[in-house]
Amino acid sequence: MKALIVDGEWNPRKNYPLSNEEQAKKRANVGSQVWQHTQFEVKDVSVPNLQDDEILVRIKSCGICGSDTHLYETDKDGYIIFSGVTELPRIIGHELSGIVEQTGKNVRNVSKGDWIAAESIMWCGMCQACRSGSPNQCKYIKLMGLSADGAFAEYIAISERYCWEINDFGEIYSEDEAFDIGALIEPVGCAYNGLFIVGGGFQPGATVVVYGTGPIGLGAIALAKIAGASQIIAFDIIDERANIALEMGADYAFNTNKMRDCLPGEKVMEITKGWGADIQIEAAGAAPATIPEMEKSMAINGKIIYLGRAATTTSMHLDNLVSGANKIVGARGHSGYAIFPSIIKLIATGRLKLDKMITARYPFARIMDAIKASSGRTDGKILIHI
Repeated sequence: MKALIVDGEWNPRKNYPLSNEEQAKKRANVGSQVWQHTQFEVKDVSVPNLQDDEILVRIKSCGICGSDTHLYETDKDGYIIFSGVTELPRIIGHELSGIVEQTGKNVRNVSKGDWIAAESIMWCGMCQACRSGSPNQCKYIKLMGLSADGAFAEYIAISERYCWEINDFGEIYSEDEAFDIGALIEPVGCAYNGLFIVGGGFQPGATVVVYGTGPIGLGAIALAKIAGASQIIAFDIIDERANIALEMGADYAFNTNKMRDCLPGEKVMEITKGWGADIQIEAAGAAPATIPEMEKSMAINGKIIYLGRAATTTSMHLDNLVSGANKIVGARGHSGYAIFPSIIKLIATGRLKLDKMITARYPFARIMDAIKASSGRTDGKILIHI
C-alpha cells in the first residue's frame, strides 16, 4: 500500500535534559528539542497485520493537523516545531475516517463494512491515569501519526477501543461528505474536551472568546454556539481564518494584526460593556501574545482554557486570579468522557454543522502540495482523500 512516511535526524539540543528512556527508545517527549531535518516520502509498504483486538480500516478521508504541519516546518536550526511526543520514522496523519475491511477475532463492537472515525490518543487502559478515568493523561500514551503509525495511508490497523461507528452520517450526508465530516471529529473532540470536560462547561448566556481560529478554535466556536453562548468573539492573525470563524458562528472576528484602535483584550471589554469574557480559549499556540490579552479581559469567575500546544512560557499576574476568582486550565486530547459519541450524536441529528470548516480537499497523490498549503494557515481544514 502507499503511505506517507516522515523521517528525521535524532540530534538532541545541547541544553535538553534527554532521559535514558528517550535515548533507548529514540522517542522524544518534546519533539522540537530532538528531531531535526525531517524528510517526507510516499512509499510502498506492507498492509499492516491485525492483532486480535484490531480492525483494518480502509482510509477514506484524513485531515492535516497543525502537528503534521509542525513536522514539515522547522526553526532556523532545522528542528521541527511540534513539541509533543515524537518517534520517527512514522506514517503520519491522525484525523481519520474510513471503512472496516477486516476484524480481529476478539473484536466485538464493529463489523466489516461499518463506517468509523477514530481517536488518535492511544491510551493504554492500565496505568493509574487511565484506570482513574483520565485517558488523555495516560502515562504510556502513544500519539497516532507521531509516535505510532498513522492514517496518511491506504490502510491502518487500529485497536477497536479507539474506534467509533458513524454509519448514521449516511442519513444526512452523501458517502463522501460523511467521511469528510467523520475526519473532523478528532480535532473538534479536542475543543469539546477543553470546553466541557476539563473546562467544566459554561452557563447558557456566557461570553466566549477564542484566540486562534484553526480547526480546534473553529470547533470551539461551533460547540459554544450550540451550547448557548450569548456572544462569541474570535481573534486570529489571518483574514481568511477570521472570515471562516464568522461562518462557523462567531459574532465578531478580528485580525489582530490589523487592529489599530485597541488591543484584543480592550476590544473584549468594549463588546462586553466592561464585564469581560466568561470563557477564553487559547487555540493559537501563542501564549506570550494571547495570555496577557486574556488576563486583562476576564470576567468574574472567568476561565482561560489553554489548548494551543507550544513549548513556551509566559508571565501572569496571579493576584488577578485571586481577586477575580478566575481559573486557567490546560487540556489535551479527546478520549474518554463520552466525547466521541456525544459529537457523533450532535452531527447525526443535524445539531452540529461542521461543513464550512472544510476549505480544501486534495487527492492522496497531491499530499505534499496539501502539506505545503497548510503552512500558509489560510485554510480551515484541509482533507486528504485516499
